[in-house]
Amino acid sequence: MSYSQRLYPWAIVRLLPQMQRVVVARFRNRSDAEGHRSALKRLMPEAEFVIIFDVPNPRDIDKEESSE
Repeated sequence: MSYSQRLYPWAIVRLLPQMQRVVVARFRNRSDAEGHRSALKRLMPEAEFVIIFDVPNPRDIDKEESSE
């Protein structure tokens, strides 16, 4: 996970068939994510969206820092 992605830990994920998923957008705070999710539900009522807190794995951060 890049540094810019760590600044935006809240993500809206669209759930797709066969356990697939797509990150639609990332946000700095949960209230922004909830507002965007409600707009998406109005535009696409048949789609299923969830909000997650995407915490980076500490091992991944260590790998990024050691490769620089």
